Amino acid sequence: MTSKKANFILSSKSKIKKTSSDFTSFLSSKSKTSSSENKIVLLSTFSLLLFGVYFFSVFHEDFEKFNANKISSSLGVALVVIAITLFTFKVLFFLYKAFNYYQYKPIESAQDKELPTCNIIVPAYNEGKQVWDTLMSIANSNYPEHKIQIISIDDGSKDDTWKWMLDAKKNLGDRLEIYQQPENLGKRQALYRGFNLATGNIYITVDSDSIVTEDTLRNLVSPFIKNEQCGAVAGNIRVLNNKEEMLPKMLDVSFVLSFEFVRSAESNLNSVLCTPGALAAYKSTAVHKCLPEWINQTFMGKPSDIGEDRALTNMILKQGKHVLFQKNAIAYTNVPEQYIGLYKMFIRWGRSNVRESLEMAKYVFKNFRAKGKTGTRVLFISQFLKILMSYPLLIAMLFFVSVHPLLFIGSTSVSILIISTFSVIFFSTKYKTTQGIWAYSYSILYTFALFWITPYAIATASKRGWLTRDLSPTK
Repeated sequence: MTSKKANFILSSKSKIKKTSSDFTSFLSSKSKTSSSENKIVLLSTFSLLLFGVYFFSVFHEDFEKFNANKISSSLGVALVVIAITLFTFKVLFFLYKAFNYYQYKPIESAQDKELPTCNIIVPAYNEGKQVWDTLMSIANSNYPEHKIQIISIDDGSKDDTWKWMLDAKKNLGDRLEIYQQPENLGKRQALYRGFNLATGNIYITVDSDSIVTEDTLRNLVSPFIKNEQCGAVAGNIRVLNNKEEMLPKMLDVSFVLSFEFVRSAESNLNSVLCTPGALAAYKSTAVHKCLPEWINQTFMGKPSDIGEDRALTNMILKQGKHVLFQKNAIAYTNVPEQYIGLYKMFIRWGRSNVRESLEMAKYVFKNFRAKGKTGTRVLFISQFLKILMSYPLLIAMLFFVSVHPLLFIGSTSVSILIISTFSVIFFSTKYKTTQGIWAYSYSILYTFALFWITPYAIATASKRGWLTRDLSPTK
């Protein structure tokens, strides 16, 4: 190592320690986030990125030597070929998504006389007053009153959720039906009861911590009128509690990319892979066709009590139905405000992704749909590759860190800067705000503090439990 590099490392230690301290404080923070703390985190984010870019500029010769050494052996050549192939696929897949995103257009709202009869099903567990707000937002929709019926089910809450549901019933009268489960049985069981009570042509599911806008329901069901093959529709989810805490601010930017870019592209292929529990609509006939399989679903011999939204989407896609996305059907939902709640939510999503990807593999390369299967298959391959490569990438990352940690930070920072800039531009262009810069903080958080989620989810895919609701698996 040259003297210049050695001096550089020594002079950078205190700065790195300060940035690391800020990042650790962010992860362990339990209090409401002040504006000054937000600024500290953003400053730390850009400091880390700048350090990383500088590290890369200082050690780029080491990076070139590292690559040269890799191709000096047969194993190294094979690894380089795999890396180039994966990178090429990712680039081409991104361009494919971008093309379909630009082709996508939400379906315009239907007229009153065209709108179908709907049941809005709202399962609730330990939600408190929030369930009242949710039910009222649904009741305030500009959907013809005689065509909707709201069904809310208290899933054995231990707080005052039932009291607020009774109050909502007092306000809404016959427009709202409320029920109590004898004990906490899980969200899937609550939805199952709602599906069996429902009588409409369309079933809409709304999480009890979500708020819908006035036009949401009308816009959400319009695709069923225009497209006879439509079996399900995903709503557009934004973050409700994003005013103060940093994690919700980050997730709001992430959600915009996940829904308005990714699901828009998937919708153009008639193959949205997951209709979110926070807001989704299903054709009643499609639901009842797979309802017995859905409620009795198991994984590795254990009943499935998570991933009910992804599972139902998967079963409807398997029927050959189209699953679409409506950008103009918006729901605002609460997300975790602390690191522990966030990683538990991601573990649950990760386990569901593993399970449903395996289920999807059973039919996606068969003749499950008359036409338009190629796009669905490409989406599946991309999803499955993330699972397949999670352990090799984790091993490669740990090896890279052990061999040259500063070069790892440098190359990772450059990658984050390039990739996250797209999210920043996408969000900022759509919403004319600087809040998109939280994409950089989120990428750093995910890379350094959540990288273990997918490997862990794969290893524990058979485990049950909601995690973020402190529910223990039913024995």
